[in-house]
Amino acid sequence: MANPDSQESKYWKLMSELKQKIVDGTYQAGDKMPSENELAAFYQVSRHTVRKALAILEHEGYIYAVHGKGTFCSEMGRHTKTSRNIAVVTTYLSDYIFPSVIQGIDQVMTENGYSIILKNTKNSSSAEGKCLEELLSKDIEGLIIEPSKSEIYCRHIALYKKLDEFHIPYVFIQGTMEQLSDRPYVMMDDFKGGYLITKYLLSLGHRKILGMFKADDRQGIERHRGYAKALQEYGVFYDPDRIIWFHTEDRAVKPFARLRAMAASGIKFDSVVCYNDQIAIKTIQTLSQLGIRVSEDVSVTGYDNSFLAENYQVGLTTIAHPHERLGEIAAKLLLDLMQEKTLSIADRQIVIEPELIERESCKPR
Repeated sequence: MANPDSQESKYWKLMSELKQKIVDGTYQAGDKMPSENELAAFYQVSRHTVRKALAILEHEGYIYAVHGKGTFCSEMGRHTKTSRNIAVVTTYLSDYIFPSVIQGIDQVMTENGYSIILKNTKNSSSAEGKCLEELLSKDIEGLIIEPSKSEIYCRHIALYKKLDEFHIPYVFIQGTMEQLSDRPYVMMDDFKGGYLITKYLLSLGHRKILGMFKADDRQGIERHRGYAKALQEYGVFYDPDRIIWFHTEDRAVKPFARLRAMAASGIKFDSVVCYNDQIAIKTIQTLSQLGIRVSEDVSVTGYDNSFLAENYQVGLTTIAHPHERLGEIAAKLLLDLMQEKTLSIADRQIVIEPELIERESCKPR
């Protein structure tokens, strides 16, 4: 009687060998695969074993069958490492800091003879999965990606594993997902940034500090952690009623509706730590509509040091975000990975130190 374990190991071994031939280019996209009989004879296994191995490869997208013609290597096999194309996937293209990030990437890649395929996900995890599926069918040599909703469990880890199988290096920017925290990345120290800006308000005498943080990305969680740490160091009670959490889908409405409700209910606050400059500017506008003056009555801070921070009618105290430099660093790291350089953990996982920018939106209490 045949050993089931032995049979299973045979089809799995065959599947792995055929997959490796697809990955290393032995079988190119569009090539017709050997027939079941040919594979069975060459590898000295049964046709049943061959069918099971091919079924797995077809399910994973490496091959496809054409009725009456045979089985063919899919477009997923088109990774020759000669295209001089790299992909950049961001959450938004028109958002206020991303054009500068992309400019930094483009400058480095253009100097080194690479072209960029640009995609955006609108911070949708499902859209990110579709982007990765599309890019896996193209002949790209590397990928720079800002993960969508990086604080939410990622359901398409298998697509990143396929990038690994094809030896396509990738670099995360702005954040990373917990399941892939060991991968290369370039990001701000958002914990320290949240800590610095909250500590600054505390040093000015503020004690009733309201916080607005985004709940579905790692940046928001880390900035909130820094906020809480600064309060703790100053012996100020952490009050969950002074925290406004929001998500990507409700960011345009919820934070400011909640702010109005808090003011109407009599919750006292003397300052607001905002997730970023966009939220800070809308916070200032909302407070103004409520008859609350910034910075005379309430101090407001942002994060990112975008053009909004410097050019709004009230200069915004914020945390500097080196947009273009971050893009340049990520591009150089990707080049090192594509050239298979040996890198230390510190060279593969780069954290940029935050810097406080003081402007007119904050005053001592």
